[in-house]
Amino acid sequence: MSDPTAADVNDAVIAEFRARGGVVGGPLTGVNVLLLHHVGARSGAPRVTPLVYQQYGEAMVVFASAYGALADPAWFGNLLAQPAALVEVGTATVPVRARVVHGDERDLLWTRQKAAMPNFAEYERLTSRTIPVVALHPRADPAPLPAPST
Repeated sequence: MSDPTAADVNDAVIAEFRARGGVVGGPLTGVNVLLLHHVGARSGAPRVTPLVYQQYGEAMVVFASAYGALADPAWFGNLLAQPAALVEVGTATVPVRARVVHGDERDLLWTRQKAAMPNFAEYERLTSRTIPVVALHPRADPAPLPAPST
């Protein structure tokens, strides 16, 4: 049997998250996890990505670390192209708008994340890029994600 792919791992996390009311075990025990629903920037296909997050006021903050890869993860590019998204957090589904965080605010949130989960410091060491930090702000408009453009 071959090793599981990243997609296999994500699918397992998504299934566990939904089966357990937004709770995930194993290495993610006690960690805040959300499911980000976004639209593929090129394909227009709906995507769901499990991400760890930290609460920042009303916003949920996620980190485009890609485990220290040289390139940003696809979900980050998708949010740049279409910042309206949905998140599943706990048993709720929340419409959000993504905002890339910069400057001192980014540094504060990134430092907090490395303190909470030291593996993020390792991801930073592995890459030459600045890891993007994204605040997902709840939006009042509960409309579904926009239809992809053709």
